[in-house]
Amino acid sequence: MQDLSRTSKAAILVQEDGGKFHFDTRQVPLPTLKSDEILVRVSCTGICGTDMGLAAGALGPTADILGHEGVGYVEKLGDDVSSTEVQINDRIGIMWIRDVCGKCFMCRTPNEEVRCEKSVRSGLHCDGSFAEYATVPSSYIMRIPKTITVPDEHIAPILCGGVTAYKAVKVGGGEVGAWIAILGAGGGIGALAIQYAKAMGYQVIALDATNLKRDYCLQAGADAYIDVTRDGKDVQEDVFSLTEGRGAPSVLVVAGSVDAYKTALDIIGPLGTLVCVGIPFPHLRVPFHPLLFIDKGIRMIGSCVGTRDDVLDAIDFVQRGLVTPVVNVQRLEDLNEISANFGKVSGKPVIMM
Repeated sequence: MQDLSRTSKAAILVQEDGGKFHFDTRQVPLPTLKSDEILVRVSCTGICGTDMGLAAGALGPTADILGHEGVGYVEKLGDDVSSTEVQINDRIGIMWIRDVCGKCFMCRTPNEEVRCEKSVRSGLHCDGSFAEYATVPSSYIMRIPKTITVPDEHIAPILCGGVTAYKAVKVGGGEVGAWIAILGAGGGIGALAIQYAKAMGYQVIALDATNLKRDYCLQAGADAYIDVTRDGKDVQEDVFSLTEGRGAPSVLVVAGSVDAYKTALDIIGPLGTLVCVGIPFPHLRVPFHPLLFIDKGIRMIGSCVGTRDDVLDAIDFVQRGLVTPVVNVQRLEDLNEISANFGKVSGKPVIMM
């Protein structure tokens, strides 16, 4: 057991005017352990687009320490935590949903606790995983079974980006062998969505901005790639050509832009399902006429992260070799450089502690 009276390293968010920010990596006191919490020694953490949005102030006030794709090991139990619930050295995930109330309508609806009206969210309401240590409520533990042999750095991206991609593909429905179109396919969630869709038996059309992401998407398993920004490119025509004039039965929008949603409405097929994942800025609106949905029988559904069971299902795809996250291993001290280049480099940045 390490000396828990010492300090540990963490990246502290420093927000500036105009949405600018930086991280100050320094020694801080270990988190105060409440009686109903566990102390986790963080092994690694992924970096998510939501972290960048939080840092820029797009989601309002935040905690000092961001991060919600952490993997770590139980270091100490609070006084009221039983060893029958969790044990020292158990592998734990530190996720976006840190705790739920267990009483609201969403919590009482099966598989919907991630929409808890009073959920506690990492980096927003409490300190996250951009640190060597973090505390986790014993009431909502993401325990990773010992039968899972996937390395920490490949589990981290699944805790948010991966499970979000898995759940979006799953709720999109569609028959095995059918086409699924993914807008924003060259990003962290999009590239994982390609892999999950292929593992589930779909044919994938990857759509993204610029031709630079073509090779990345095709290597992830996409059957076709469309650059939505290419001059003179008729995206709708290309998608209809691939789908024999029908359009895509399932369309996932993981890009957080209004244009992506407009394109989705152009390429979706009759009786198709549009899955909303990407979040445009709150002041922006997506224009559409209800007749599009009425005439074509389109279903629109929102999808966000996943339950703890969903996370285990998503990790199982990695365990079986069906999905392999592409990661760029970094240090905590590299966080400012990672932030400056976020979205410009293929692969998921993962910080090893």
